[in-house]
Amino acid sequence: MGRYIDHFDWLTALLLLGLGAFGLFLLLTIDRSLFFQQLLYLGIAGVVLVLFYRLDRTILWWLAPAGYVVALLLLVIPFFGPSIRGSYRWIFIGSLQLLQPSEVIKPLLLLAFARAMAAYSPRNFRFLPIHVILLFIPFALVFRQPDLGTSLVYAGMWLTMLVASGVSVGMLAGATAAIILLLPVVWRMLAVYQKARIFTFLNPALDPKGAGYNALQAVIAVGSGQLFGRGLGMGTQSHLRFLPEFHTDFIFATLVEELGFIGGLVLLLGYAFLLWRIIAPLVRGRVQDVFHFSYAVGLFAMLLSQIFINAGMNMGIIPVTGITLPLVSYGGSSLLSIAMSFGILIAIR
Repeated sequence: MGRYIDHFDWLTALLLLGLGAFGLFLLLTIDRSLFFQQLLYLGIAGVVLVLFYRLDRTILWWLAPAGYVVALLLLVIPFFGPSIRGSYRWIFIGSLQLLQPSEVIKPLLLLAFARAMAAYSPRNFRFLPIHVILLFIPFALVFRQPDLGTSLVYAGMWLTMLVASGVSVGMLAGATAAIILLLPVVWRMLAVYQKARIFTFLNPALDPKGAGYNALQAVIAVGSGQLFGRGLGMGTQSHLRFLPEFHTDFIFATLVEELGFIGGLVLLLGYAFLLWRIIAPLVRGRVQDVFHFSYAVGLFAMLLSQIFINAGMNMGIIPVTGITLPLVSYGGSSLLSIAMSFGILIAIR
């Protein structure tokens, strides 16, 4: 038992708890029922983190392929269930939304990608198709749900891990050119509402009561917060329900409206410290093996992309897409995913 306690990363755990408490505090001012549900989710996430950090690194290495298969199976299940606003993103038990697989499987994908980077070096061109296939299958399944935001997070963390594992500049340039050539194909595959979000991002006044409504209300909420905010529980956009999804996708706008620029800055500084905890051993040269290095880089990219996309769409600097704010947005699937991810990181260390 003693070696497990010595091995535990207490500072990172306190950071995770602090950011989770920040989200709880905000939810308490919005809806007490959401607060108590999120408190339960946070407690479960804490247990999951402890369970995963106690796993042996060797076990994680050998279980990575099985985890990848489980991840794909979980992504397929929602297509056999009911849709919510045209999307198949949830696993249901009766009428209960049990799990959002695209969130929960992120640590399983990180683990599988990291093992592949270590076992089949992307520096060798003949191994590159293996890495492309490993990304393409979950990317395509999530893209078809449709969930463009999460599929982009998958691509971002995979690409970052690929670069960190030593892929050549020539391969990277070729991949970039291929992506650019495929953009027209991707555009045709986008859902109608996704195209509308891009059009209204370019011109918010194009459809202020329709596709552009969410983005405009978020910008209004952020702008009205000014330096110190309207005060806790005083946000008109969220409490009067002008701001849609005020407890999930647009919780950053809710936060800035109530706590202002200062509140938003404190939260972002907390994220910056957490991200530094992930990559500090890498920067200091304490990590020598590819498995640990690529997993840590992938986790860093996953969190950074989610923070950037969520905060960016709330401020109107990128198109609106369904991405939660890590540890702060309401939802058990996201908390479970982050707890698993950090538990695995501590175990690998």
